[in-house]
Amino acid sequence: MTDFLKEIADKISNQHVLDAMKRIDRHAFVPELMQNFATRDTALPIECEQTISQPYIVALMSEALLAHHPHKILEIGTGSGYQAAILACLVDEVYSIERHELLHTQAKKRLQQLGFSNIHLKLGDGWQGWQENAPYDGIIITAAAPEMPTDLLAQLAVNGVMIVPLGTDKGGQKLKKIVKKSETDYSEEDLLDVRFVPFVRDN
Repeated sequence: MTDFLKEIADKISNQHVLDAMKRIDRHAFVPELMQNFATRDTALPIECEQTISQPYIVALMSEALLAHHPHKILEIGTGSGYQAAILACLVDEVYSIERHELLHTQAKKRLQQLGFSNIHLKLGDGWQGWQENAPYDGIIITAAAPEMPTDLLAQLAVNGVMIVPLGTDKGGQKLKKIVKKSETDYSEEDLLDVRFVPFVRDN
């Protein structure tokens, strides 16, 4: 069993999530210089001053989404493609947006080589979402938003769930679960304190 799987196995109760984490080799998503650290339960740097998230956080966010039985998920921040690959093992369709062209290109090649056919990638501004394929049963944001991303909430289906880190480096960040009760009503739950790279809005 991978080192990080031993560490997260008692924190994650959804066996489907643990099976996906076991199935997807994190080495394939980690830069060459970081390969020795791929099995550790820690975030790691990738290109464009971004990170590949800590495996426990990937698993926690995936578990929070799966509790609402989604079929179609929108991910904001493709990064290395690791979170998208985990989700693609768990839901029917994953739509993922990345603003850095290098990361988008690398993730596209990597995920194609791994044989994923249910991951759809787009280069663009994550704040705008992917309206053409809305609504989504779940939205997962892998960067910290300084404020609630209302344009993305509008693309969430009723009874859908959004997992989003909210806050700033100075003020602190909290991972939140937002459930859309109706077009105008939402519930909000704090999951834990986190530290993500900033969710940048294109001009």
